[in-house]
Amino acid sequence: MAAGSGSRMGSNLPKQFLQLGQRPLLWHTLQAFLSAYADLKVVLVLPADFMEEGQRIADSTLDSGRIQTVAGGKTRFHSVQNGLEIVEGGSVVFVHDGVRCLVSRDLIQRCYQQALELGSAIPAVAPVDSVRMVSGQETRAMERSAIRLVQTPQTFLTDLLKKAFAQPYQESFTDEASVVEQFGTTIHLVEGEISNIKITRPLDLALAEILLSQRNLP
Repeated sequence: MAAGSGSRMGSNLPKQFLQLGQRPLLWHTLQAFLSAYADLKVVLVLPADFMEEGQRIADSTLDSGRIQTVAGGKTRFHSVQNGLEIVEGGSVVFVHDGVRCLVSRDLIQRCYQQALELGSAIPAVAPVDSVRMVSGQETRAMERSAIRLVQTPQTFLTDLLKKAFAQPYQESFTDEASVVEQFGTTIHLVEGEISNIKITRPLDLALAEILLSQRNLP
């Protein structure tokens, strides 16, 4: 999923096309998935105005023949729908944020294995900060041990995900798990990674630079 505008980065260029090291953010994400499984295929969902730029990045990867590009929709839900149109059944689908460019091969493979066993695998991590619920002018503390912060790739058996996305759109659909849950199916979490950050603000990009440099150390 690389169809967002990235307005919070303060740049006219969508954040997935910004540089991380010597390559665009999106390149790192594509490489992670292409290297996870030799038979994995990528449906790259892009902003309609940046199809050519996205294709250039796809062409620079280790196996661009496994990447197809499609234009995104007006919301994430509709963008996922567009991508699912060219996904064949009898498979496993990873829906991943294009700007989570530090996703590891290990996390991808763990999500795959759990999705095969349970039908879904949603990576999530426990919060380290205190959490409060806001209701109007009042707030109350929440039990931190009962909270999880959701990441991607949100991974599902294809038939399940396609049926869930045949539902009418609702504003409550903030991610794929919420769509599948509304369809009446139990969601199964899997342990995520704290380094699997989503590049949203300039500070995230600076942190990703540090994490990437450490990963590349001998």
